[in-house]
Amino acid sequence: MLGDTFRSLNLHNYRLWAAGALVSNIGTWVQRTAQDWLVFTELTNHDASTVGVAMALQFGPQLLFLPWTGSAADRFDQRRLLMATQTVLGALALALGLLTVTGAVQLWHVYVFAFLSGTAAAFDAPVRQTFAWELVGERDLHNAVALNSTSFNAARMIGPAVGGLIIAAVGTGWAFMINGMSYLAPIIALMLVRTAELHPIARTTGRMGGFVEGLRYVRGRPDLIAVLVILFLFGSFGMNSSIYISTMAVRAFGAEAAGYGILMSIMAVGAVGGSLLNASRAAPTLKTIIIGATLFALSCALCAMAPTYWLFAVALVPMGASAMTVLNASNTFMQTSTDAAVRGRVTALRVAAFLGGAPFGSPVVGHIADVFGPRWALTIGATAGLAAALVGMRSLTRAGVRKGKSNA
Repeated sequence: MLGDTFRSLNLHNYRLWAAGALVSNIGTWVQRTAQDWLVFTELTNHDASTVGVAMALQFGPQLLFLPWTGSAADRFDQRRLLMATQTVLGALALALGLLTVTGAVQLWHVYVFAFLSGTAAAFDAPVRQTFAWELVGERDLHNAVALNSTSFNAARMIGPAVGGLIIAAVGTGWAFMINGMSYLAPIIALMLVRTAELHPIARTTGRMGGFVEGLRYVRGRPDLIAVLVILFLFGSFGMNSSIYISTMAVRAFGAEAAGYGILMSIMAVGAVGGSLLNASRAAPTLKTIIIGATLFALSCALCAMAPTYWLFAVALVPMGASAMTVLNASNTFMQTSTDAAVRGRVTALRVAAFLGGAPFGSPVVGHIADVFGPRWALTIGATAGLAAALVGMRSLTRAGVRKGKSNA
């Protein structure tokens, strides 16, 4: 039997899904590294703003299609919906790879594919996160969410370094092609899942416009509103690691593709550690999220002041760990404290608050990196983390006041 930290892996269905997801996640990080490098160094002359635009187009669909993404997760069979989204994402990666390998790729191609893959990911994210419930049930949900994050960040540790080596050896196009083929792993895993062992959630039979019902539900939960604001601050101005690391690597330290990939992987070391620590803990609370946001702010400040490449790399470790504390804790907190009937829509709001903020914040952070330098961009990240912690503390204080009045 596996230890408590890895207890979800005792379940056949979760083991299958985790293995397939790990392969695909590695491919995803290979592509992210290649896309940022393609835009920043091959299609432009080290223009960080264009990296921000690509990020905005990739994450903008999380907001644009919000009325439908969460409703789809609540209404349709989650396993089949995941198979469809994974197939589309794989096909898009292969198509961009072909354009790049043949030398036909242009900046506008990357923008179009960023938007299309972002659209598929917008439908994929809520169902991928709520599918953890069907795989393991409520009792092991916190553990499964943390292990999912561990898998994602283990891939983040491996993928960028592999991506950097692939770029140096055979070019960015093959990085996209490898990612496209990696989607076969989760698709096969989903086909082999034992459906009789799933923990099905009752599907909603309402209209797809039931998104409004999800908004009404969240409006009556001040704690959920606070978490959504925290995630918006993080997604908009905090977690722009592609911009921070690419600009610091090239401009501050003169690194090449391999050096950039190593920095991305080092940040992932901290993220994996944070995810594993979360997997072994009890269910998180709003205080957990506040602590994570505070530590993230401090880590960003340390990165901004780092005088050398390797000191910057060391400071990326706590940044990754604290970021995962916020993301994992918010995911589990919102899923376990939300009614099953609206869980998909609330999860879509969570994803949209985090990723949908990128169209607003990423171009701004990229512009600041271009005009004032990457260290000032990291200062914006530190400010966002501090603001997020203050939002959480304000919510806790108000909750304490309301509790005190109700007991009076």
